[in-house]
Amino acid sequence: MAQEKIKVAAVGDLHCTKSAAGQLRPLFAQAAEMADMLLLCGDLTDYGLAEEAEVLAGELAVVKKMPVVAVLGNHDYESGSPDEVKRVLTEAGVRILDGDAVEIEGIGIAGVKGFAGGYGRHALGPWGEGAIKAFVNEAIQEALKLESALAKLRTHQRIAMLHYSPILGTVQGEPPEIYAYLGTSRLEDPLVHYPVDVIFHGHAHRGSPEGKTVNNIPVYNVARPLLQRSNPELPAFRIVEFTRTS
Repeated sequence: MAQEKIKVAAVGDLHCTKSAAGQLRPLFAQAAEMADMLLLCGDLTDYGLAEEAEVLAGELAVVKKMPVVAVLGNHDYESGSPDEVKRVLTEAGVRILDGDAVEIEGIGIAGVKGFAGGYGRHALGPWGEGAIKAFVNEAIQEALKLESALAKLRTHQRIAMLHYSPILGTVQGEPPEIYAYLGTSRLEDPLVHYPVDVIFHGHAHRGSPEGKTVNNIPVYNVARPLLQRSNPELPAFRIVEFTRTS
């Protein structure tokens, strides 16, 4: 049987602004040269503006022949119009996942934004004021969306992509006081029941590049500021290689 290498490039936290034209295009051109698909792990824009999304769409023109899959991040919600950000990027050919899944090159990809709330025994519980219960419920709903997306995957090789981190390991390096705002272990639970080959996330700009779930799935923090700082001599994306047998 013939074997084919499929290379997946992943990066998050682009924080594209209205004045960023020309700034991201070299990065995307490098991804197009080195990989077969591109995953964008949230905070695609800086203030969640359609105008920022339009600039990003223009920057992505250099990868038009390359499949691009994305999830939104918290910055993409800042102006209250995430649907406009999604519309602009979808029209530019980006497949945006929000609790759903897609198959590309024989690889299944499940995506969700995720949410905050903390990890393990330090996770916030749904107790007390309504605002606290609503906060925790948001994390639970994102975890359920991730579980639903993972359950749809029928491929042998699988990827999960998020914005918030499902594990503590890849947020370490940030101030401990803000760990709870960078993700939650509630997002890890579905990944135990529906294992994947690799997990990508962003959001933790000063976290750690690598970690593992409790069931030893590799987790990569692909926040662009982190990648730029930890490997300044390399392009600011992570590449993972898959082998497909045909």
